[in-house]
Amino acid sequence: MEKRATLRILVADDHESVRKGVCVILGTRGDIEVCGEAANGREAIDKAQELKPDLIILDITMPVLNGIDAAEILRKTMPYVPILFLSMHQGRQIIAEAKRIGVRGYVKKSDAAATLLNAVDALLRNEPFFP
Repeated sequence: MEKRATLRILVADDHESVRKGVCVILGTRGDIEVCGEAANGREAIDKAQELKPDLIILDITMPVLNGIDAAEILRKTMPYVPILFLSMHQGRQIIAEAKRIGVRGYVKKSDAAATLLNAVDALLRNEPFFP
């Protein structure tokens, strides 16, 4: 059986408890490594450029620079890295904005335990994930 390469993920959320929870969910898979964490959009951009993750998970509502603005910058500087929004907000407008920017998926925080790993897998297959 062929061993899959380790997937390196950057997690950005201003609430430490949410970040840690996301890391726990991701940590249930042996082929995933959380390579870094960020507490705001500016830090997410800096860490993404430094760590070069395979995938970025961004909260939308963060201080200093929100996730939407951070995603726009990351799309321009690292267009090959898929971005997944993780947010408590939902609605057509947010999904439309995410798609406009080039964000590949969206997971509602309250659904993260059930859908986060499915979303990660979809993005890695180059498929969008907007349930």
